[in-house]
Amino acid sequence: MTLRISVIGTGYLGSTLAAGLAEFGHEVFGVDVVPEVVKKLNAGQPHIFENGLEHLLEQHTRSGRLRFTLDYDDIADWADVHFLALGTPELPDGSADLSQLHATIDALAPKLTKPALVVGRSTVPVGTAPALQERLRRLAPAGDGIELAWQPEFLREGFAVGDTLRPDRLVFGVQSDHALRLLEQVYAIPLSEETPVITCDLATAELIKQAANTFLATKISFINAMAQLCQVAGGDVTVLADALGLDARIGRGHLSPGLGFGGGCFPKDIRALAVRADELGVNVLSDLIKSVEVINSAQRIELAELAIDQVGGDVAGKKVAVLGAAFKEGTDDTRDSPSLTVADYLHDRGAFVEVYDPQAHLAPRDGFTQVGSVTEAVRDADIVLHLTAWPEFRYLDPAELAPLVKSKIIIDGRLKLHAPTWRDAGWKLVQIGRAATL
Repeated sequence: MTLRISVIGTGYLGSTLAAGLAEFGHEVFGVDVVPEVVKKLNAGQPHIFENGLEHLLEQHTRSGRLRFTLDYDDIADWADVHFLALGTPELPDGSADLSQLHATIDALAPKLTKPALVVGRSTVPVGTAPALQERLRRLAPAGDGIELAWQPEFLREGFAVGDTLRPDRLVFGVQSDHALRLLEQVYAIPLSEETPVITCDLATAELIKQAANTFLATKISFINAMAQLCQVAGGDVTVLADALGLDARIGRGHLSPGLGFGGGCFPKDIRALAVRADELGVNVLSDLIKSVEVINSAQRIELAELAIDQVGGDVAGKKVAVLGAAFKEGTDDTRDSPSLTVADYLHDRGAFVEVYDPQAHLAPRDGFTQVGSVTEAVRDADIVLHLTAWPEFRYLDPAELAPLVKSKIIIDGRLKLHAPTWRDAGWKLVQIGRAATL
């Protein structure tokens, strides 16, 4: 059954969701407050880089199934379901800023004159949904005819289109059979492919996303702590991770050592959970999260200090080539990017830093220069740092790069480079968590 659906917010979450819902066969209106963004999206052009998104936007804006607007009047009583795909950025105290959600409800609710389902997709502190529903019903002419559900997203930047079209699970936080039936119609295609569904109350739906992020952050930080131990004890963290991964109770996923996690969502979401846990008196959880954050932050400094050590203990006046600016491959997002933390740290100690990334475009900033190719970045470099796991970096030919650099030293901060290939080309390869220096 085709539904009329609005998606309010067109960041990577909202624009991907809108395009995905159109792919499922629904009529979709996306809403944003920036005229330039709406104009670009209506032309089938994404305003962010996300693999596969441009194709879906082109296809469904051309067919007329997907449109974008600035005007809430276009969607208020038109849509059967309204999705809230809005950011919840971090406030100075680590809590979630809910102002975008509140502003959207204040704009939308007074225009809702007939019953509708509003579905939250944002990551919010537990207890947010009931307060938002009360606000909706108080402001909407339809009153109690407006119901709120919560359907947390589990999109990975760089893989968001695939995660939307082929989710590994769906979580429906609902309060009625009517809301559940509507969400089942929205996701009829993935449900027909036997996607697992968790149906639960609002509070559990709110907590599932933050719990998933925090557990993954804990796994990442644990293996990075073990990487530091392997580094000094003479072990090999990749072998250790493979052995742990064979334990069915643990699994290999997210036991990949390296620079740790970053981005605009993951870190702020786990910090928001720590703040909420403190507010509710669950200090054991907030203490755990704070320890995870300490390990994650320290991993970046560990790599930067490793680079300083490899150039003789003083990086002042040395050229450092940084391969990768995005916080991970497959995206142009540089928010809380581990590679940029390393670059800033080395610049502050006197290094001349040049950065190359195939997608991320940096705003002008003190301390280093963004260049247009790997060749430019590594030319005359005293050391090369591989910090974002773009596939093109993995397949670089070290023999071709060797004549360009001043010193054939490379630190593999993502453990993705093939060590024998670099060794055979005469490079000194240093990998985080592996004592053997090739």
